[in-house]
Amino acid sequence: MVTPDRLAALFKVYHTPLVRFLTRRLGDRDEAEEIAQETFVRALKQETIASERSWLFAVASNLVRDEARRGARERKRHDLMRAREEAESSVDPEPTAMEREEDRALARQAIEMLGERDREALLMREEGLGYEEIAEALDLSLASVGTTLSRARRRLMEAYESLQQERSAERA
Repeated sequence: MVTPDRLAALFKVYHTPLVRFLTRRLGDRDEAEEIAQETFVRALKQETIASERSWLFAVASNLVRDEARRGARERKRHDLMRAREEAESSVDPEPTAMEREEDRALARQAIEMLGERDREALLMREEGLGYEEIAEALDLSLASVGTTLSRARRRLMEAYESLQQERSAERA
């Protein structure tokens, strides 16, 4: 069993990158913190963890999938509330701040348009995981990680450009 001291060491090293990864994945830092916490609780229950970083990111990804199945309606409600708050708060912002927020929203939307494996691979790579760790976390062969990342980047750019064109057409 993972000792509390070992868990504390794992937490110290991996908590921040794991929360960053989950926040990018979910778009909600509070939810990311909860899933990260559950990931470390599960680590405490493990007899041994061979590849700690890969294991933590894989468990976190699985928890995200589980949460998605249970909480689709709740996330929609949160998205509507967030959109309403953004609409209310964007009454008098500077145009550049509003444009930056729109760009962030487009980028988030483009990320969500990706397939789950592509999205997770990109976010894990952005978090600094190596190809071996991504392969292990996503159950991919090492040879396919580069292809998966390349395809994911291309699809992300295509999705983002498409969303930008739609936004420009709406403004015209």
